[in-house]
Amino acid sequence: MAGTLAACGSSDGGQRSGDSKTVTLVSHNSWAASKGVIAAFEKQSGYKVNVLEDGDAGQAVNKAILTKDNPQGDVFFGVDNTLLSRALDNGLFQPYEAKGSDRIAPEYRADQEQHRVTPVDTGDICVNYDKKYFADHKIDPPRSFDDLVKPQYKNLLVTENASTSSPGLGFLLGTAAKYGDGGWEGYWKKLKANGVKVVDGWEQAYNEEFSGSAGGKKAKGDRPLVVSYASSPPVEVVYTDPKPAAAPTGVAQGTCFRQVEYAGLLSNAKNTKGGKAFLDFLISERFQEDMPLNMYVYPVREGAQVPPEFVKYGPQAKDPETMDPAKIADRRDQWVKSWTSLVLK
Repeated sequence: MAGTLAACGSSDGGQRSGDSKTVTLVSHNSWAASKGVIAAFEKQSGYKVNVLEDGDAGQAVNKAILTKDNPQGDVFFGVDNTLLSRALDNGLFQPYEAKGSDRIAPEYRADQEQHRVTPVDTGDICVNYDKKYFADHKIDPPRSFDDLVKPQYKNLLVTENASTSSPGLGFLLGTAAKYGDGGWEGYWKKLKANGVKVVDGWEQAYNEEFSGSAGGKKAKGDRPLVVSYASSPPVEVVYTDPKPAAAPTGVAQGTCFRQVEYAGLLSNAKNTKGGKAFLDFLISERFQEDMPLNMYVYPVREGAQVPPEFVKYGPQAKDPETMDPAKIADRRDQWVKSWTSLVLK
């Protein structure tokens, strides 16, 4: 969700040989880390880091699966709990238990028998609102899924395509968790009738269509409601000069779905040693504490400190919707197929 780190090191991405001194990370467009933290890893490990960004999380996962026999890199970061089973079922990762895994909070761990993925961060997918719009129009902002289908919010919401976007899929799963198998389709019919707009990915939704973000204001976005993250409001504070006393955007707490992102050592990676070192680094205290104000997500490492402005402007949702990974694995593809027919056609 933040700016991205410029790729550093060799552009061949560690593809020359198994003992390459470059480790290549494949990720989505929201990867970001402080240059000093990456430099410290490079100095300590002896590996140069090369970063390849491959679109929205959903697109990046799909491309990684298609190229798994000859992967673009060594480590993939950015597969979340909504898409994890697809990656595992397609053999995207090889087993590796990262050093420091015992410090990861138990509720975020997954695939504990084979250790094909390492949890890296957590966040909540939620509807954000433009405070100024609702104040100017003297309308209370929505607080829940139920609110979003009310007449006063007609033509105000933009969301992402559930078949191509991780937050879009998370929002769909949130509605499925809230309304159940028998109710989520009816809910989306009401949402469609109420003028929900669907775009391909988060960058477009948040930075172009949403009237409350700095990017959206520049692009003259006209949607004051967007599917984003509970941790998005700090972005609008930290990057504004002078800093406002309060975030210009808020979070509809009754629309949240808990997300966990993972990284893994790619099957057929050329530089497995470097890839393992990088996975260790991703759950190190230094990287975990650097992460919140770069990618606007919460650390999964127990005891990792979170910056005060992050806690103040982007607290985690108190009672987010969640779903058992086995149910996501079992129902996701059918839900997305039904959602596509219902909403996009």
